[in-house]
Amino acid sequence: MLKATEPRNRQILVVDDMPQNRDLLMIHIEIMGHIPVPACSGAEALSLLNPSIDMVLLDVMMPDMDGFTVTRTIRAHPTCSAVPIVLCTALNAKVDRLAGVEAGASDFISKPIDKTELRIRVAAQLRLKLAQDELLQYQAGLEEKVEQRTQELYCALEAVTLAHMDTVQRLALAAECRTEDVAEHLEHVAQYSVLLGEACGFSDPDLELLYHASRMHDVGKMSLPDSILHKPGPLTAEERKIMEGHTTSGAELLGGSSSLLMQLSEEIALNHHERWDGTGYPQGLAGLDIPLAGRICAIADVCDALMAVRPYKPAYSAEETREIMLQGRGTHFDPALLDLFFDNFDTVLRICNQKAKTLNAPSHTTAIVPKAA
Repeated sequence: MLKATEPRNRQILVVDDMPQNRDLLMIHIEIMGHIPVPACSGAEALSLLNPSIDMVLLDVMMPDMDGFTVTRTIRAHPTCSAVPIVLCTALNAKVDRLAGVEAGASDFISKPIDKTELRIRVAAQLRLKLAQDELLQYQAGLEEKVEQRTQELYCALEAVTLAHMDTVQRLALAAECRTEDVAEHLEHVAQYSVLLGEACGFSDPDLELLYHASRMHDVGKMSLPDSILHKPGPLTAEERKIMEGHTTSGAELLGGSSSLLMQLSEEIALNHHERWDGTGYPQGLAGLDIPLAGRICAIADVCDALMAVRPYKPAYSAEETREIMLQGRGTHFDPALLDLFFDNFDTVLRICNQKAKTLNAPSHTTAIVPKAA
């Protein structure tokens, strides 16, 4: 009799073209407490194969499709390839056994069948199958837990990212809260920058970073006194020097972070007043030595400043803005970027004419996370 720990009620596919052999095997299988599934040929066996089959007892010498061919076919099956296959054969030559092993057989039973040998070999293969099933079940459970924990981690990361972005946006607003039309200015600069980034071929993750980082371009203005920030007339040389310090102040405020967003924000805050001809500030960089994000934001910031009312100037029209900026082509601005900007100037004007409350971040979904150490 089977031990209590041995598996019972397993479905065993019994394949033999000889009815008397097949019936005898089925009787022995039933006595062992299992469920025989009969097949009179290799083709029928393959048609009956399914994941509920726990083992295959397979005759070797069959017409049309021998046991070796059936074994190879089962081993190539997408869902049943791991089922134990025991070959029942009168072929005892070494070459025949090796052919069975090469085909993928799990074990052999010699004909004529000895019921004790049959019981032992069937029980051994079913125990292996049970252990294999338990292992697969355990692995599936682990994968489910990993997936669940990964989802939980993603949700937590998303929450942190949203909190991070909220902090960044509030910091940007704090920098501009002492000026009028803060929301529109930040949004216009961000969307003009994204427009130029798209024209340059930026990826969606890079556009997402550029959108949020460009909103931080003037965060250093928090260090400026109102007397300079709201002065209606020209600044003195001393006042201008203080004003120019908002670039380094902003970079210092944003610096030292492992966040990709904060790193790009620092780069833009520091470089958005550099000029193509090297006469800008704070470092006097020229040409391609100016980081690309800084060159992009310089165009976006000046365009919005020209078309908006400021304490020291009225708003310029679209044509006046174009004319003024084109005068700075190759001196103030990167000429290639400026050309791209005016190639898309219709879109710039549509953005400019929208109300701030209708403007939204680009529809990219990439999370902005800290750079790995």
